[in-house]
Amino acid sequence: MRRLCGGIVAVDGVSSSPPPLLLFCVLWCLVPCLVSSITVNSPAELHASKGDTVELSCTFTSTSRPTSKMTVDWSYRPQSGGPPQTFFHFSSRAYLPPDGQFAGRIQWQGSPARGEASISLVNATLNDNGTFTCSVRNPPDVHGSPTSHTVLTVTPKAASVRFSDVTVLLFFIIVPSVVITLILIGRIICPKKERGQSKAYRSPIEVTEGEEYAVTPSAAQAKKLTCCDLYFMDSEDEEAYYNLKKRPPIDEGYAESQC
Repeated sequence: MRRLCGGIVAVDGVSSSPPPLLLFCVLWCLVPCLVSSITVNSPAELHASKGDTVELSCTFTSTSRPTSKMTVDWSYRPQSGGPPQTFFHFSSRAYLPPDGQFAGRIQWQGSPARGEASISLVNATLNDNGTFTCSVRNPPDVHGSPTSHTVLTVTPKAASVRFSDVTVLLFFIIVPSVVITLILIGRIICPKKERGQSKAYRSPIEVTEGEEYAVTPSAAQAKKLTCCDLYFMDSEDEEAYYNLKKRPPIDEGYAESQC
């Protein structure tokens, strides 16, 4: 007859204990469940332009509350390869890199109470291309995934001014509109004379009978025309105007004696 009592198995009246190897396997499987674990997460890839400020995000979850024994380490491995080099350490306070590639360019953005272990990289350069590793230790958490990796790619900054199709279209619309507006303003300020009025100055050849000795406007009167009048004057009137300026003035007494 078999019966189980207090971990002792009795077979046909003979009692026996479990073999030692079986007890060792059971304890080995149960120990990881009794120990706290930690998990660290960060983006797999980051892209930035030269001169940007890059936030290297790192978050962690732990079954134990963060204490003063918690530590954060950031390490960097260049894109060309090689062993990682730790450049930042946090333990109760941030220890920024005093020299090297990242000196004066690292800012601590973490908050252990909220599970944050992030940093910022100021003025990113092309030499920063590589893999950044975030490692978090929070005793008694000794199992889980205490590290996470982020590959940073920095590219040259693109030109700030780019002419798009919309910009070119607006240019060809605005420029003609401005030119037409200026022409209309000029015509309003300097209105063109009516054609009947512009015939006031006729060519000397078209003198009718009885006008041979008419009094001709003096040069002083001719000079009273403004630049706007000359600009909008017809070609015939303009030629007559300049011929009139070239003719010598007629003595008014002589004209009266002829009458």
